[in-house]
Amino acid sequence: MLEELINLGIAKELIVVIISALPVVELRGALPVAINLFNMPWYWAFCLAVIGNMLPVPILLLFFESLAKIVSKVEIGRRLVNWVLEHTRRHGKLIERYERIGLMLFVAVPLPFTGAWTGSIAAFLMGMKFNYSFLSILCGVLIAGAIVTCLCLLGWLGAAIAGIGLSILAILGWWRA
Repeated sequence: MLEELINLGIAKELIVVIISALPVVELRGALPVAINLFNMPWYWAFCLAVIGNMLPVPILLLFFESLAKIVSKVEIGRRLVNWVLEHTRRHGKLIERYERIGLMLFVAVPLPFTGAWTGSIAAFLMGMKFNYSFLSILCGVLIAGAIVTCLCLLGWLGAAIAGIGLSILAILGWWRA
């Protein structure tokens, strides 16, 4: 897919913004593409990824309920919305307990389903004010971006560190359950 976008003549900068705006992938996927594949300077890749990752946040915070109703009119959309809501509620305990700081920490962890998309949905579900939610999510995205950027700059060592860290988190999560 990446090669197809490049072949269409889409600028690499725009590709990074698009990737970072996608759910699940977000800046965790955009930064390695920008730094390691496109050889962008880390500071430029970081800025583009943060901008792209934050693009859907105001839309989700303000219009999630309306968007969910529209998508839920189709069976597969309804199942997807229900899954997202259930997943967000299950993992929202940190946010419920610590509110704005919890939301920031939740978004800051660079793992799948803990980014700006899930954080925005959690903030909406918990009725958090837009300004507080947006600022907490932005801070979390900046922290996640810094972590992923450092891992990208470390190359194979960064990949090994991330792999070991993710494995430890998965084992601890499995053990607690």
